[in-house]
Amino acid sequence: MSLPLRLAGAVLVLGLASCTSIKTSTNYDPNSVQAVGSYRTYAWLPMKDGADPRVYNPIIQARVQLAVDRELQARGYQKVEQGQDADFKVGWHAAIDDKVDVDFVNNFYGYAWDPWYDPFYGPVAYGGAGLAEPVVREYREGTLILDVVDGDSNKLVWRGTAEARLAENMDAKKSQKLINKAADELLEDFPPEPRKE
Repeated sequence: MSLPLRLAGAVLVLGLASCTSIKTSTNYDPNSVQAVGSYRTYAWLPMKDGADPRVYNPIIQARVQLAVDRELQARGYQKVEQGQDADFKVGWHAAIDDKVDVDFVNNFYGYAWDPWYDPFYGPVAYGGAGLAEPVVREYREGTLILDVVDGDSNKLVWRGTAEARLAENMDAKKSQKLINKAADELLEDFPPEPRKE
């Protein structure tokens, strides 16, 4: 894989638009909450092979692991090397999807809507007064998934998902900062609290 392709992935994956929030969700096995609460050590699972090279490459892996390691270690977890005994293992998945968003702009009051007023979206067609004009926006959405797998049973016990629109042009520093933000927001809910009955 060429260096430009690797760098493109590094800039794109979770290179979220600065004014876009990160949408996160988590899910977990309620029967494993007690075990998860006793975890102290973790190791990384190997990176997925043969997948989208924009996402699955050593640059992206290093960025995701740096962000997640920082969050887990701040919470008191100790990282061990891959293959060593660990209370839990962490894996990650990611994707870049092309999306289309359609809104309708009504120029009822007679003035034209112009993309100059909106720095994030492209041109729009104009119609007569009172007509609702479709505004079509094409964008890329990045998804980052973190999995926590029990070290003894090898069973998935927790999953966090972060989604956001991707910025087209983002340098490496901003990309890492936003990956850090995604990891921080995802791991706010780890470990899960026991459900109150």
